[in-house]
Amino acid sequence: MIEFRHVTFAYDSAHPVLEDISFQIEEGESVGLIGANGAGKSTVMKLILGLLFPQSGEVLVNGIPVSKDTLADVRRTCGFVLQNSDNQMFMPTVKEDLLFGPVNYGLSREEAEAKADAVLEQLQIEDLKERYNHRLSGGEKRMAAIAAVLAMEPKAVLMDEPTSALDPYNRRQIIGVIKEMPVTRVITSHDLDMILDTCSRVLLIGNGKIQADGSADDILRNKELLESSRLELPLCLQR
Repeated sequence: MIEFRHVTFAYDSAHPVLEDISFQIEEGESVGLIGANGAGKSTVMKLILGLLFPQSGEVLVNGIPVSKDTLADVRRTCGFVLQNSDNQMFMPTVKEDLLFGPVNYGLSREEAEAKADAVLEQLQIEDLKERYNHRLSGGEKRMAAIAAVLAMEPKAVLMDEPTSALDPYNRRQIIGVIKEMPVTRVITSHDLDMILDTCSRVLLIGNGKIQADGSADDILRNKELLESSRLELPLCLQR
């Protein structure tokens, strides 16, 4: 589904953020990208989406090399849930946000409304349908943003800090939704408890390299490995 082949990227040519990294994410996997601030997690996301392009190497999405010429296909394949939902929800109501993508992809309004209703039911947030976005709570906005992405039926969903700034109830709601998503998931987060709960695999990024790639349970229980990358054990494992 997603492949990096010897990718190097630098904002400043003298200091690569990513240096000759390679990995594959298979269809249906749920993968957590973890690392200290500045490790390159968000850069990986932007490279997948074609918001950035590597200085060397190649990024492929569903077998398609990511380039300026393939952005439409790549972004139809990958949905992106931003950390700040206010930057994603730009129509007046939740309903209009859910309809925007499908209608612009060529569906009739009737078809788009049926798709939106199905997603709202799947996430159990039918009550948000007619609500104004500016009147939603932080957790409601995050759920609505996820719904808007799922309404476009992507094959993969990328999520940047999906549980940040949420109260415990809304955090649990989001985690439940993530676990039930029937698509490939790539999640960046400092919430390692959430990563442990939602991801079967973890990529640990540090010093421009993949420092570890393996099961979430193995990596997130390895205190020495995490501390070497300026991370700590998930709170649930510190008791």
